[in-house]
Amino acid sequence: MSQRMLEALWQAFLDTVWMVGASAVIVWFAGLALGLFLVTSGKGGIFAAPRANAVLGALVNGFRATPFIILLVALIPLTRLLTGTTIGVWAAIVPITISATPFFARIAEVSLREVGAGVVEAAQAMGCKRRHIIFNVLLPEAMPGIIGGFTITLVAMINASAMAGAIGAGGLGDLAIRYGYQRYDTAVMLAVIAVLIVLVCVIQFIGDRYAHYLRYR
Repeated sequence: MSQRMLEALWQAFLDTVWMVGASAVIVWFAGLALGLFLVTSGKGGIFAAPRANAVLGALVNGFRATPFIILLVALIPLTRLLTGTTIGVWAAIVPITISATPFFARIAEVSLREVGAGVVEAAQAMGCKRRHIIFNVLLPEAMPGIIGGFTITLVAMINASAMAGAIGAGGLGDLAIRYGYQRYDTAVMLAVIAVLIVLVCVIQFIGDRYAHYLRYR
């Protein structure tokens, strides 16, 4: 592989890291907030609002059921409105974030629901306020599962960033399509696959280790 292609591969890697990293920050806070709302606003929850819970749950399911490539195209007007363009790294952040947030919200919801009802009831019996139950009971108890779920979400976001290359979003997917596929450069295609595998393995290893640490600290 030529020096020029190595530089292009490095730049594509940086673009992918930036694309996924910026999206991940938004997904972490938005998805966790959604997950908390879905848990606490359900019937019998500490912020019970069954109607709002049902509406939000339906919206989350709707976005989760939409394939990413379709969502990518459907969100082009919104992407152009928010970023002023439909190509490049910034344009890809919008659909990746909107696609991954409901996914992570459901994973966070599952982890939060695994916290025993008796733990929450004990906190209420001790006079804990609702915000204390969220930040001192629910989140700490569920955090290992949430971290594990967020790791899975990050891997899915890397896959989505590669697909976003199909519309010129930049990153490793764009490089693989422009050079590996359109120009039949097998070396570039294999290099992109190798980088993606290493990136996913590193993220999965770090996520698993941190979740293990939180679970047994």
